[in-house]
Amino acid sequence: MFELNGYDVLLTTVGCCVIVALWLPRFVSGREPAAAALLILAGAAAFSFIPGMPAALDPTSSPRIWEVATELTVIVALFGAGLRIDNIATANWRPTWRLLVLALPLTVLALAWIGWAVAGLTLAGAVLLAAVLSPTDPVLAGDLQVGPPLEGGEQPVRLALTTEAGLNDGLAFPFVLLGLAIAVNGLTPGSWVLEWLAVDVLYRIAVGAGSGAALGWLLGKIVFAIPRDNSLARTESGVVALAGVLVCYGATELVQGYGFVAVFTAGLVLRRAEHQHEFHRRLHGFSEAIEHALTAAVLIMLGGALPSLWPVLEWRYLAVGLLLLIVVRPAIGWLSLAGARLPLHERALVAFYGIRGIGSIYYLSYATARVEMVNEPQLWAMVGYTILASTVLHGFTSGPLMDRFSEPAR
Repeated sequence: MFELNGYDVLLTTVGCCVIVALWLPRFVSGREPAAAALLILAGAAAFSFIPGMPAALDPTSSPRIWEVATELTVIVALFGAGLRIDNIATANWRPTWRLLVLALPLTVLALAWIGWAVAGLTLAGAVLLAAVLSPTDPVLAGDLQVGPPLEGGEQPVRLALTTEAGLNDGLAFPFVLLGLAIAVNGLTPGSWVLEWLAVDVLYRIAVGAGSGAALGWLLGKIVFAIPRDNSLARTESGVVALAGVLVCYGATELVQGYGFVAVFTAGLVLRRAEHQHEFHRRLHGFSEAIEHALTAAVLIMLGGALPSLWPVLEWRYLAVGLLLLIVVRPAIGWLSLAGARLPLHERALVAFYGIRGIGSIYYLSYATARVEMVNEPQLWAMVGYTILASTVLHGFTSGPLMDRFSEPAR
């Protein structure tokens, strides 16, 4: 008479995992980033030990599910990151440009070499791994970012980390496509290198930035100005603006631009419309609530997948993730920020806090859904356990260190 229905067990268990993961950190620090690691671990425990749970979603056999779930999460997070930024003065972005122009490609280069030399990956697999793990994550870095709209006083470290996470997710895409091109075409560059530079680097970045700015401006007019006496900003309908972001992402992708660059840019531009309007705060709160719900679901899914990846995980694969988090990102970040006019302790904070997360899952699922990689199980194992290590290392330390060492806005 009484049977364990897998769907009912899944709903009950996932709900309990989210509540416990968000509740337990309150006894330690009261900071949500600590919950990210707990959500992953709770997912791993739930899918491993609770009777009646459906089979874990193995990303090596069903990458498309992971791609869709993480894509939506990153879209919402990037738009929210753009909305957060009150001050876009050029001088404040000096650290950001150094992190994007210097740190990102240097991290890709260093991590590709480590993936080839330490993990024994093919060249295509090493480049793809580097592209997947090099960008910092806008989803799990909430405690590292600037506050909601209209708060002002943006602290330099938080501004640098917010803007870096907002842009480097999109700017990592050319390197992902480079890894796929090597996997398909081999080591002989031929004509595809010029096409990669012209289309995947120049065209798609330019289209992403341009369409995001244009559609963000248009969305601002729709929300705040037309019709002037009955604008949408007078309502509580944040869903309309969020729908506009989906249009921005989809339209940009249709013309082969980078949608991630577009939605962050749209958030920045929309934030400039009626700069002091309270609607920006309401819209940010609406998008943040959606982001948190999606993030919790994806992290539990990741935890559920980790046990299936454990058999292929070797010490050298764990070493790749730890080298990235403890050596590569801090060292390259520190060197890239030379001349950024940050005090030494702030420079160290920005260099250290390169959290990895949902964006890495999206890029790997995107790649493996389109090209069958030789090292696919190993790639998933390295990415999954690197994200877990990052949530532990960065999540449990970010709050206390940022509060203690980051200075007020200058």
